[in-house]
Amino acid sequence: MRENTTRPPVLPVAPTRGRLRPLGLDEVRITGGFWARRRHTNATATLGHCRDWMERVGWTGNFRAAAQGRVHRDRKGREFADSEIYKLLEAMAWEAGSGGAATTLDAEAAALTEAVAPAQEPDGYLNTAFGRPGQQPRYSDLEWGHELYCFGHLIQAGVAQARARGEGELTKIARRAADHICATFGRGGIEGVCGHPGIETALVELARLTGEQRYLDQAALFVGRRGHHTLADIEFGRAYYQDDVPVRDATVLRGHAVRALYLAAGAVDVAVETGDDALLAAVVRQWEAAVARRTYLTGGMGSHHRDESFGDDFVLPPDRAYSETCAAVASVMLSWRLLLATGEPRFADLAERTLFNVVAASPSEDGRAFFYANTLHRRTRGTVPATDADSPRAESSLRAPWFAVSCCPTNVARTLAQLPAYLATADDHGLQLHQYADAEIATSLAGGHGVALRVRTDYPSGGTVTVRVVRSPDHPWTLSLRVPAWTAGTTASLVGPDGTRRAVPPGTAEVTRVFRPGDEVRLELAVTPRWVRADPRVDAVRGTVAVQRGPLVYCAESVDLPHGRDVDAVRVDPSVEPEDGPGGTAGTVVVAGEVDVHAERSDAAWPYEPLDRPAARDADRTGIVLVPYHAWANRGPSTMRVWLPTAEPRTTEP
Repeated sequence: MRENTTRPPVLPVAPTRGRLRPLGLDEVRITGGFWARRRHTNATATLGHCRDWMERVGWTGNFRAAAQGRVHRDRKGREFADSEIYKLLEAMAWEAGSGGAATTLDAEAAALTEAVAPAQEPDGYLNTAFGRPGQQPRYSDLEWGHELYCFGHLIQAGVAQARARGEGELTKIARRAADHICATFGRGGIEGVCGHPGIETALVELARLTGEQRYLDQAALFVGRRGHHTLADIEFGRAYYQDDVPVRDATVLRGHAVRALYLAAGAVDVAVETGDDALLAAVVRQWEAAVARRTYLTGGMGSHHRDESFGDDFVLPPDRAYSETCAAVASVMLSWRLLLATGEPRFADLAERTLFNVVAASPSEDGRAFFYANTLHRRTRGTVPATDADSPRAESSLRAPWFAVSCCPTNVARTLAQLPAYLATADDHGLQLHQYADAEIATSLAGGHGVALRVRTDYPSGGTVTVRVVRSPDHPWTLSLRVPAWTAGTTASLVGPDGTRRAVPPGTAEVTRVFRPGDEVRLELAVTPRWVRADPRVDAVRGTVAVQRGPLVYCAESVDLPHGRDVDAVRVDPSVEPEDGPGGTAGTVVVAGEVDVHAERSDAAWPYEPLDRPAARDADRTGIVLVPYHAWANRGPSTMRVWLPTAEPRTTEP
């Protein structure tokens, strides 16, 4: 790899090879709509909320305690608490780099860096949980210690600072840490891996930033060592941390969902930079199998609470969906890397589904409370979490302000901060749009020719995406727009600058021509509510249906039901198409259904009865209001379900 001589682009992921070239935060700006509102809340509320809580619970203070020699008695939080400081620093860098309150964010990041820096040891090692008097030795617990995982987030933060704000003290800290890792775990060193992947993507990104081959080599070593039983066997089995089967031989994503997805993302990065097509193909196969058999309708991944893991094929219980927010973030990371490597729109389809239905569901409307796990069926109303204490449990009944393990809030924060970089790419032929939001895009095409676009849309509420050319070279180039997979079975159209309309199937729609300033291309998608059913092998939802409107999954919430009933009293009639509720595209959907007025009876001594005994039917036929899944639980305690049982056939009275 060659040494970079100019300031790097403001890119979270910057491959030197691949089918598509990503556009950075300095080339794409989200200006309005769904994601602009979310990003504004993230910048003005969530970043400060995370900073204040980490100071409050002592995680920031751990670095001061380490520098002052008292960390063995004063350290707070889990062994991986350091990583949350680093993820927040990364989020601050990306937000500043995308045009946020740069001066304020730079000052806040500098203050956090000043707390971190004195804790780094002369050889580059930096961790507040290991290695000092009164603590376990360095790297004495690779299975659970998370040392390399924490280093990964530190390095990502250093890369973010360099790309967004120019190389500073944080980047220098990260480089010293990376040099320590290469010296300690390189050839002839410790022949091990971390129980939680994450260092792999970071080292590749640092190699891309600096041009230093040794960082890429070390990432490739870590990927190659995985699956060779270098970690101890545990209760959950070595599959828990993907040390059961080499990455090249694995056929599906398995084990702890976040670990599996982080590892897969790192493997893609290594494959792209080394030209290893076989490794890339292995990850694609794993992604395909996981999407086909181990992914929820929302895009969520992970159905086991006990070990936060993928279940077996088609084991996707809605009421026990773990679907961790961090797994959703990792899934988007993987999908984006696969899209850049291959150019295939199916990866952008899953990223869209996951962003709208899991990542967007985690934070509350005010950005100061979060879901860690994202169930698809809440059976009890639960209780409101305390606002002045962290939640000890991941599966809180409402969004909690903080958790004893608060990996998800900072992961959401860094994802929303870098979101504009997921919208568009370029290649030798033109420019591609993958995600839709009001945006302004300015970049250079092949040959250095400048192009600028203005995107206007009410997506996902509506389905019209208008792309107006602001600046263009005087030769032909291709504008590509993703036609989402959810449009299958509907009518989607592309209207060119000359007014010509043509139907477009799911995939990619292209217009190639000499564009002039003022030319417009319009994508028209039929965003209407539709019934969805699951593969019958998903036993847990057999006999139920769900509603999807565009990319959004909908749910029934008890606050919208008559008679104060819970959602388990609902039965729906899929023979009647769902329709937009009051306000049209305001977010509600109405489905034909009924609510059992005796649903709360509990006097039965035995909950089963013969099939030939007619069930008592006493239900109200009514229109049932559904809301976007990402919006549920913003109106107080409630019950909720995505998959709705269908009504039993009614008999006609003689």
